[in-house]
Formats: sequence, C-alpha cells, structure tokens
Amino acid sequence: MRNGFRQNSCLKLAALILLLCTGCQSTPKAPVQLTSQTPTFLVAGDTVRVSFPAAPELNQTQKIGADGTLSLPLIGEVTAAGKTVGQLQEELARLYKPQLQDNEVLVTLDTRAVPVVVSGAVQKPGKILFERPATVLEAIMEAGGFTPEADLKKVSLIRIVKGQHATQVIDLRAVMKGKPIPAIYCSGGDVIYVPEKLLLF
Repeated sequence: MRNGFRQNSCLKLAALILLLCTGCQSTPKAPVQLTSQTPTFLVAGDTVRVSFPAAPELNQTQKIGADGTLSLPLIGEVTAAGKTVGQLQEELARLYKPQLQDNEVLVTLDTRAVPVVVSGAVQKPGKILFERPATVLEAIMEAGGFTPEADLKKVSLIRIVKGQHATQVIDLRAVMKGKPIPAIYCSGGDVIYVPEKLLLF
C-alpha cells in the first residue's frame, strides 16, 4: 500500500517536472523577411475593371482618383480606396440593385499603384506613385538621385510586415559602379531612407 502511494507520488512529480520543462522551452522566431505581399486594400491610382454580365454596355475600366473615388454610370461617385476588391464588388451590387434587373457586378484589379516614400539624402524627397513594379534604385532615381552626402552603403528599406515595421539595409555602392546586384522591388507603402555619411573630425 505504501509502495503504491510512493509510486503514485513519483509519477505525479515526474509529470509536474515534465510540464515545467515544456513551459520553459521557447520557440525560436523566424527572422522577418521583406517579401512583397498580395495587396489587400485598394488605393488611389489603382486601375479597376467593373464588369456587368447582364449589361456589358456599362462595363468600365477606371483609375481610382486622388480622392479615392470612381465615377460610375447610373450611380455616380463611389468611394473605392480603403476597400478590398470583394467589399467594393458587394457595395456596387447593392447600389445597382434598384437600377438593374440583374445587378451582378464583377470587380477586378487591373493595375496596382505602388506608393513609395523616399527620404533622406536625395535631391527631391517625397512620395512617388508607380503604376508598375519598380526597384529601390528606380525609386531613388525618381526622387532626383543621391546627394553628394549620401551613404550608399546603408540605404534602409522599411516595410510593414504582419503589422510591424521591418527594416532591410541595402548596399547600393556596387550597382552604382556598374556591378550586378540582385534587384529589390518596392511594395506599396514602402519607405526608403538614404542616410548621410558620418563626418569624422
């Protein structure tokens, strides 16, 4: 009887130790990778195609205006920016219901606008809107190129990944000397920061 009690106690103790050890183990976090992600929300500058299967004469291909709206037949201006393609499609179906007997509407993203902010040691810092895939170097050149004080070794690409700002440091010295380096493409919302060289006195 006593041996059984002792054995049971040992088993409970072993289980408790195993549980504590399991809780102490930490799962290593994978490093954040700056990869382009599928666009989620429509932004000004995106071009969308609005199709009406039952009324093809109303089909439209439009660029979302700077105010975030589309101007569509029968219903006028509709806010598109800040919505997903699916949300916009549902809203248009609802708005066209009183106007059309068959209110089926299909919305597709035709071309994607890529807004990029370039700051720091460039000639014309500010926001640039690309309508095609563009590299980090292209964005810097669109901002007027580097200033004489620019540190090409430590160009920062800042991107929101899973709700957090992640930074990748890029060395552009080689490409400016004509040597090949892998092209790094911008994603919508990227910030490119070119620091100045540290002056040693």
